[in-house]
Amino acid sequence: MPDKFTKEQRSKIMSKIKSKGSKMEQEMKAALESSKIDFEYQPKIFGRPDFLVKPNIAIFCDSSFWHGRNWNRLKKQLSREYWQGHIDRNRKRDREVNRVLKKQGYLVLRFWGEDIQENVEKCIVKIKQTQESLLNPCKKS
Repeated sequence: MPDKFTKEQRSKIMSKIKSKGSKMEQEMKAALESSKIDFEYQPKIFGRPDFLVKPNIAIFCDSSFWHGRNWNRLKKQLSREYWQGHIDRNRKRDREVNRVLKKQGYLVLRFWGEDIQENVEKCIVKIKQTQESLLNPCKKS
């Protein structure tokens, strides 16, 4: 089924969607700051993670819709081929970014926007645990 908007209308609508500085990113940023976790916001490395935390942890804050959370169920709800193809490409790109960053020595953490908004502290605990395991690989928790 073709898009109900013209290419120009769709472009205008899509241009209003933020690629950085979203509510979930701001919430994660505030939580990282209050937890005294040293980070870089929007680092200019492959895949453009939202945050880079030492030692080599790339953090992404993924929107459930745009990154296809519960994809099999979501795909059935999306009647338009446009959206299915668009989100499927996003999911494939996410997997490729994960592979490349891993090869470059990064550990990738992805958090869903809903999880950040519902319990950002749980996300912070995961980040701290990951930091600890990378900094002290022999230490048992």
